[in-house]
Parts: sequence; structure tokens; C-alpha cells
Amino acid sequence: MLDLTAVLEALDRVRETSRHTPLEYSHTYSSMTGAEVHLKLETFQRTGSFKIRGATNRVATLSDAEKDAGVVTASAGNHAQGVALAATRSGVDSTIVMPEHAPISKVKATRNYGAEVVLAGTDYNEAAQRAHELEREEDRTYVHAFDDEFVMAGQGTIGLEILEDCPDPDTVVVPIGGGGLISGVATAIKERKPDTRVIGVQADGASSAAKSLEKGERIALDGVDTIADGIATRSVGEKPFRHIQEHVDEVVTVSDPEIAVATVYLLERSKTLVEGAGAVPLAALLFEKFDYDEGETVVPVLSGGNIDLNTLTNVIVRGLVETGRYLKIRTVLKDQPGALEQLLEIFTEYQVNIYAIHHDRTSREVEMSDTEVEIELEMRGPDHVDAFLEALREDGYPVDTLA
Repeated sequence: MLDLTAVLEALDRVRETSRHTPLEYSHTYSSMTGAEVHLKLETFQRTGSFKIRGATNRVATLSDAEKDAGVVTASAGNHAQGVALAATRSGVDSTIVMPEHAPISKVKATRNYGAEVVLAGTDYNEAAQRAHELEREEDRTYVHAFDDEFVMAGQGTIGLEILEDCPDPDTVVVPIGGGGLISGVATAIKERKPDTRVIGVQADGASSAAKSLEKGERIALDGVDTIADGIATRSVGEKPFRHIQEHVDEVVTVSDPEIAVATVYLLERSKTLVEGAGAVPLAALLFEKFDYDEGETVVPVLSGGNIDLNTLTNVIVRGLVETGRYLKIRTVLKDQPGALEQLLEIFTEYQVNIYAIHHDRTSREVEMSDTEVEIELEMRGPDHVDAFLEALREDGYPVDTLA
């Protein structure tokens, strides 16, 4: 079993490659939640993610023969970049298998760090199958993304940094995909501060650890579906699961809309870009997925910031919808002069800003004397949205909310 000694040894190995990332107090989230919130910003880590820590520790422990043969791994993106950089810095050849639909930005970054990238499979598990084939065919060492105690120990150095910068945290909140990160962090924290709670967070659509804990044994999901691609694994690792059972106090889940809201808050309030996996700890805190006391010191680990720009666009829009800042509606007007102007009087009364408007006289869903109108709007919050929609309906406009 992984222990504190292994994490301390990992700290010596990774300190030249990884950065001691900031732990910043947030007035915004402290005010919103009533807790004392300190954000662990692994978004500022090299490669944009915590994964460089575990990858560096694993590559550093390879024998000379293993280094000569090279390494191979599978990853949705962050572990890929970590292994690529760690291997290149050590003069080790690396091949990384990534899912066919991995974010383009992560594929390019992995190649730029010096790895050969192979695209295979629809998700991490299928990519891992191909990576293991290459392991056997080319006699490479497989660097597991999470089910490896050297990798787990490397990730655990985050826990040591948290305790160095905030000696007495009450609760540390950590995302869970395969479980390597939380295993290392929980081991480091619990062996030094047994009374500190460690809370794990998964996406609803990739909740293998939560369901495994409920059942008392590891289970594999049939599939995963979440915007948090960095934690979209079908099963938690065998080694991490044992550590989660021993050291983690609770595992909770958050929905994709909640992840989107946390991402938007971090962008707007904290000027911090995170990927979905990095947003889940804050989402769990903001949406009260676990209990905490007033004034409790809570440390959400923002594990990475490597989000694809196309995904980011969708996440921002969804986050604005969920917070009542963006509204898309469809209504029907008489196809006659002045009809639109009459509608816009309500918009003016409620100070609604129009992003875009589209008329469709050809829709088969309306009478030939009518026109269908879709309008995208900037709003000021849920109460503003409710009052505006009520005013439209009271004036006789049939309104469908599209977003």
C-alpha cells in the first residue's frame, strides 16, 4: 500500500519538473458559501495539469533497460502530456494512445512535448486496450494513468503542498476519474492530518467510484457521458480503490450543468480557466453536495485547465443558461407590419438585450399568416428570466424556451 514515505520520496523526484502551484484564498467563494475557501491551482502546473507529477515520478523509477525500450500509455489528454514531457526530459521514447475524439488541443500539445500519438478507440478504456497491445508488441513499459503506486505517489505531492501552505485544512475536495490523484492526496493528508476530511467528486455521467463504494467492490460502467473528459473513466483503478476505501471520507457527484456553472464562475470571478475535471470540486462546494460548517477551511483542488476551445464555448453558454444570463426563445407573430415592434416593447420594458433574432415564414408549425421568431437574449438572472417570460405570456405570446 502507498504510504507517506513514498509520497515524500516522490517529492524529491518531481520538484525539478513540476511546480509548487499556488494556494489562493477566494473572497468570492468564501462569501458565497460561508466557508473559508482556498483554491489549489494546479491549472498553473506545467502542461496545465497535475498529471506531470505522477508521470515524472514513474519515469524516474524506470530501470536503464526500461528507459532504453521506451514507454507507452493511454490518456484522454492530461496524462498524455505529462508522460510525453517527463519522458522527453529523461531521454525516453514515448508512444501515447489517445481516444479518437480527444480534444485537438491536447493531441497537439502531446505531440509538441515529443511523443508519438496514436488515436484509437472511443474513450479511455478502448485507447488503453490499444496501448497494451503496443506494450506487448514493442516491449515498452506501460505507464498507467492512475493504477500505479509511483504515479499515485507523484500526485500525492499536491497534498504535501496543501499542508505546507495551509497547515490545518478542515476539508480537501478532489476530483476522481481513475482515482490516482485522490489516492495520493488522501494518503499524504491523512497520514499527517488524520482529522482533515477528504471528499472525492465525480461527474454524474462517470460515477464509477461512487457506485463502487456503494456496492463495496469495484464496478465498471457500460459507458461514460460528461463534459469533464479528464475524469471520464468507466472504472476506478484497483489500487486507488483500496486507498479510497481507507482514506476518503465521502464521494459525491455533480451534474454537467453544475460543472458548467462552476467553470463560468471561475472564469468570470477568479479569472481562472479550468477544464471540466478541474471544476468539479468547486461545483460540489457551490451546490452543497457535502455538509460543511460555517467558517470551515475548504480546499478544492482545481486539477487542470486544458479545455478544448470548442468545448469551452458550449460550457460557457450552458453555464450562462443555468445562471439565467442567457435565454433563447421561440414565439409566433402575425406576419404583418408592426408585429415585431409590438413584441420589442416588452423587451424594452424589461431591459432585455438581443444577441440575435431570426424570422422563419416557411415553418410548417405555424399558420401561413404567421411567422416564427427565434431570439437569443442577454438576461440578468433567474428572476429576470421568470418575470420576462411571464410578461410575454400574459400578453398572449406563445413562448417556447430553447435554452
